[in-house]
Amino acid sequence: MRVFGIDPGLRSLGWGVIDVDGARLSHVGNGQCQSGDGTLAARLLRLHEQLVDLLTRYQPDHAAIEVTFVNRDGAGTLKLGQARGVALLALAQTGLEIGEYAPNAVKKTVVGVGHAAKQQVEHMVKLQLPGAMPVGPDAADALAIALCHATHLSTRRNLVEVVR
Repeated sequence: MRVFGIDPGLRSLGWGVIDVDGARLSHVGNGQCQSGDGTLAARLLRLHEQLVDLLTRYQPDHAAIEVTFVNRDGAGTLKLGQARGVALLALAQTGLEIGEYAPNAVKKTVVGVGHAAKQQVEHMVKLQLPGAMPVGPDAADALAIALCHATHLSTRRNLVEVVR
């Protein structure tokens, strides 16, 4: 099973891809989509085009994205929400099942603490995915989101088997 994780952002949208084979996890790829300069519409289009290319290249079976929370900067939160919407659109166009996770849930799953620092998240991603070298904090977060989704999918499957 291949899982595609997204850490939404307008300037830099992190992405990470992992393979799951039973309890074995392996790093496939990671990076950051950059929106560049220009109008908001042009920047969102660039993010969408990059994501469509990545989804075509990696052919994931599942996808996960981080939930956006409102912060003090309303305009910034709105722009982040628009970037997240573009990411959801790209994922939905592929027909993938999409998991959505709060930042604290991702940190709790990957690090064991809901308020872990970014450095702790990156460290645990590297421990759980040997050989992974995230290209930046957004890519490390995206890999963590993919790991969180893989964990939740595994737990869900195990519960279904127990109920049967």
